[in-house]
Amino acid sequence: MPAATPAPWQRRLVFVPFFLLTILPWVAAGVTPQDGGGGGAGGGGSQESRFPCTPPQNSYLFCNTSLPVPVRARAIVAQLLLDEKIQLLSDKAAAVRRLGLPAYEWWSESLHGLAPNGPGVKFGGPVPAATVFPQVIVQAAAFNRTLWREVAGAVAVEARAMYNVGQAGLTFWAPNVNIFRDPRWGRGQETPGEDPMLTSSFAVEYVQGFQGEGPPRTGLDGAGADVVNGEKRSLRSAPSDRAGDGGSPLMLSACCKHYTAYDLESWGNFSRYSFNAQVTEQDMRDTYQPPFQSCIRDGGASCLMCSYNAVNGVPACASRELLQIAREQWGFQGYIASDCNAVATIFEYQGYVGTPEDAVADALKAGVDINCGGYYTTYTASAITQGKVQKTDVDRALVNLFSVQLRLGLFDGDPTNKQFGRLGPQDVCTAEHRRLALEAARQGIVLLKNNKGFLPLKASNVTSLAVIGPAAKSSNSTTIGGGYTGTPCNPKSIYDGLQAFVRQASFASGCLDVPCVDDHGFDEAVRIAREADAVVVVAGIDLTQENEDHDRVSLLLPGKQADLVSAVAAASKLPIVLVLMGGGPLDISFAKKNLRVGSILWVGYPGEAGEQAVAEAIFGQLNPGGRLPLTWYPESFTDVPMNDMHMRPDPSRGYPGRTYRFYTGEVVYGFGHGLSYSKYSYKFVSAPNKVILPARAGEGNPGAAVTGPRDGVEFVYVDKIGSCEALRFPVVVSVVNQGEMDGSHAILLFSTTTSGVSPSTAGARKPRQQMGGGAPQRQLIGFQRVHTARGGAATAEIVVDPCKHLSTVDKGGRRVLSLGEHTLSLSTMLQGWEEEALEPSNPQHTLLIEASSLL
Repeated sequence: MPAATPAPWQRRLVFVPFFLLTILPWVAAGVTPQDGGGGGAGGGGSQESRFPCTPPQNSYLFCNTSLPVPVRARAIVAQLLLDEKIQLLSDKAAAVRRLGLPAYEWWSESLHGLAPNGPGVKFGGPVPAATVFPQVIVQAAAFNRTLWREVAGAVAVEARAMYNVGQAGLTFWAPNVNIFRDPRWGRGQETPGEDPMLTSSFAVEYVQGFQGEGPPRTGLDGAGADVVNGEKRSLRSAPSDRAGDGGSPLMLSACCKHYTAYDLESWGNFSRYSFNAQVTEQDMRDTYQPPFQSCIRDGGASCLMCSYNAVNGVPACASRELLQIAREQWGFQGYIASDCNAVATIFEYQGYVGTPEDAVADALKAGVDINCGGYYTTYTASAITQGKVQKTDVDRALVNLFSVQLRLGLFDGDPTNKQFGRLGPQDVCTAEHRRLALEAARQGIVLLKNNKGFLPLKASNVTSLAVIGPAAKSSNSTTIGGGYTGTPCNPKSIYDGLQAFVRQASFASGCLDVPCVDDHGFDEAVRIAREADAVVVVAGIDLTQENEDHDRVSLLLPGKQADLVSAVAAASKLPIVLVLMGGGPLDISFAKKNLRVGSILWVGYPGEAGEQAVAEAIFGQLNPGGRLPLTWYPESFTDVPMNDMHMRPDPSRGYPGRTYRFYTGEVVYGFGHGLSYSKYSYKFVSAPNKVILPARAGEGNPGAAVTGPRDGVEFVYVDKIGSCEALRFPVVVSVVNQGEMDGSHAILLFSTTTSGVSPSTAGARKPRQQMGGGAPQRQLIGFQRVHTARGGAATAEIVVDPCKHLSTVDKGGRRVLSLGEHTLSLSTMLQGWEEEALEPSNPQHTLLIEASSLL
């Protein structure tokens, strides 16, 4: 619908600078960031009314902990007046003092540590800082589920500890599980990368680790890691155990964001506030939606955030069709939040409706329970008066909100003597958490190049070390952490880490800052490079180049950074080590080809302990084992329109496709690339040669009727298979470390569907474009991190679900399992002695999927 042009005051009211958004709630509540606000999460009110259901206001029905969650939630709603209800529909929920309900701030952030991006988290009181773990894209490079869960659990401990002293809430808006579709995206750093399976796996581990749910995992050293300060951290409720009474108890609430097809900030004339993502049903089902489905269905997330953008013409926060998929198909039990001011964008930026009341009505009726911003609290009453919103719409939203708060124990009285009540400042910035941050940084470092085994350096051979680069000596929180980073406990720079390994270290920035607009510092950098025994150049990008509301325009190193690298490399006695920071991919083809650049390490945003991990990798105390969780494209990819959401290539218009699954062009480094100081060999120990689908689907029978052939391929619709679980099989892989160093790395298992190959391509064994086109070239179906001692071996067992892992999505959006050959392959990790990483000979195993002969 066409919209009336918003008045200037309306835009100024709704879209204020971000830093003001974070302080206005404190100002409105009459509190300071240091006083805890009395609401437990930045809310207003006195300390004695901080928790609901404390004497003398503990006799209400909703305070009865023996009642089911839905009964208690409806009991709260029944006590509220309409005006009170409306003021609870904002992220800054108002106090209802007559019922003993304090104000509550729903918006807290915890992406890779506690961060003050949302007003719920406040540093400066009893807790002045919190552990900064590596940015999510770096954690993803570890391909380690146990690590992800442990990091999320550690962040949860610090979050609950900060809540107990009034410096954080209980509801956090993380993780970001959007697909890193375009390498220019400013927020790609916040995500686990470009692969749906990898992103889905991270989402599950983060949510269960953070909410205190799910089956236990042992710590990274094999010991249990579930007791903190004498208390059990995990509530041990697996997703399948969630009762129909409103959901299981929660330690904290995690939120899957941003739903859906959100991956553009500001590019050309396109803005995230008004962008209409045109997405095919095929791409939606096999790329954009799976991480959210896993985050909710398998992870049990208690919050879902709708995004700013529209999807196929309908704003995400106004799309009942999209939002109800979560509740009706994925079993979502929780609340749906809008991104901040996303309800306002429905009217003000997208012009989808004619009035603010229409925007509120569309969002509420679509299922958005809470509006981060002021549209609900400002316009809901008039929308009700105009008949556009019913009181039952408001009640439904409040029941969803209160249900999550009840699961968090917010209405169980003073939490001091309850499960997490003893957590406090002593549980933040602990030595254990710093060790975990260090381990996460270690596992996420990716060795991109190691010409003739240039690394590791021997510290005994390095008397003097030159460290060069504008970010090398910075311990700024955003330099080491990237977006959504809090105040670190004990930050150090990469220079600090390297200095500890040598007798003498010198530093030159080379450039004034990361944008590096001139070469005024080159002479000093070249001078110290000539004099040193070894040289490390720290280059890359930071938040000036990639950030929320800011996409990149180039994949090259910013400004004159490439010239600095080349000048220093030409001047040094030996080849240099290039360390790359930042989340997005870089076209560093010049350095990859330059023999004077001996080694290249990608460290991303390594967190507050990253400096030690980088130094350990360079000097051989760490054997790198990370793998890239995204494709590194050449600069020519910037010719591809960023607003084109298609994943699959279209040769007719010169469109190359996106991500390793579909991209047909050249790469700088591919998805899964990573080198090691060791040489590994791999083989399939066991895997079936054939999977047979029984003749017909029925009770206890996983079969389904064969459909087709279509494009020469017979297939079955996955939703017609009676029991996919009965088709699962294990794949056992062995890896032998033939090198001189112990090491850990991830085994990556891919699948390619090779049945139906046309005669012209049969020799090359390229995957056919099945069912009208669109089969991935290959897709990740499993991974496992393994540790092997030098000369030792290890095995990994990866369970394959044919319905999920060997299927593809057709143009109509239905998942299909093709009959015929499917090839399983392992992505090997090279030792990295080559001048350029050669394409390895990946071990392969072919299995046949057949229908029963009874057909």
